[in-house]
Amino acid sequence: MAFTSPPLLSSEFWESRYQEGATRWDLGQPSPAFVEWLDQQNHRMGRVLVLGCGRGHDALLFAQAGFDVLGVDYAPSAIAAATAVAQARNLNAEFRQRDIFTLLPEYTAQFDYVVEHTCFCAIDPTLRDRYVTLVQGLLKPGGYLLGVFFTHDRPGGPPYGTTPVELRQRFTGPFAIVTLNPVTSSVPTRQGEEYLGLFQNQGISSRS
Repeated sequence: MAFTSPPLLSSEFWESRYQEGATRWDLGQPSPAFVEWLDQQNHRMGRVLVLGCGRGHDALLFAQAGFDVLGVDYAPSAIAAATAVAQARNLNAEFRQRDIFTLLPEYTAQFDYVVEHTCFCAIDPTLRDRYVTLVQGLLKPGGYLLGVFFTHDRPGGPPYGTTPVELRQRFTGPFAIVTLNPVTSSVPTRQGEEYLGLFQNQGISSRS
């Protein structure tokens, strides 16, 4: 079922952050956790969707590793920047300006992996169950959500914090928790505040 995010998390909101230079979530590089994961794993290649891809640092990393990548984000300037880099580097990565909650049913069961980094923490916590349903619907049965989750405990947001306990509670059932471990290679400003999770889709969700 299509769903539109609240006005705060609209294209206009996120584009204004880019125009103002208020993009603290943007590391200017891929997440070190993803770099390590790609270096250490024997991967099954496939199609990857990066939610809230921003300027595409993580998406471009997966494309460089040989995956077929689609990145989506609210902010048109971020999509333009990511597209320009992908084209300059001749990478198999496409970027589209979209509200993530409008991706279904168009992209139902089309991806082997959904990659998450600073998207879950950017949406209002009241939408987290819808996020779980969204990701499950986007993945093929048996596909994987690979996420770097921001587990800070500061009030307010975005970014909104979470805990490993909440992640297990929200995702268990629709997903099997393969691994959920602290990230040891975080950038200094995020040390002790990130978990890397690999969750396997257990089937197409029937929740609305």
